[in-house]
Amino acid sequence: MNKKELIDRVSQVTSMSKDDVTTAVEATFDSIVTTLKEGGSVRIVGFGNFEVSQRKASTGRNPRTGEPMDIPASNVPKFKAGKALKEAVNS
Repeated sequence: MNKKELIDRVSQVTSMSKDDVTTAVEATFDSIVTTLKEGGSVRIVGFGNFEVSQRKASTGRNPRTGEPMDIPASNVPKFKAGKALKEAVNS
């Protein structure tokens, strides 16, 4: 499912206009991104947690040439599914 399909489905389920649902979905995603950028985490009970993890700098290899290359440290977004989501997927 992509974002357009998500908007269509939410619009059908809620009987809200697609414009209103689009605004709500965009605001939700923007809020999650902003919170993660600020170093926070987003916990949605029953769904899961969005967090930022720090990846250390490391040395890798260029797959084409085999030469060593430095991989800089970076922040990586992570999602951990909540118990209710795990149970729903496995039922």
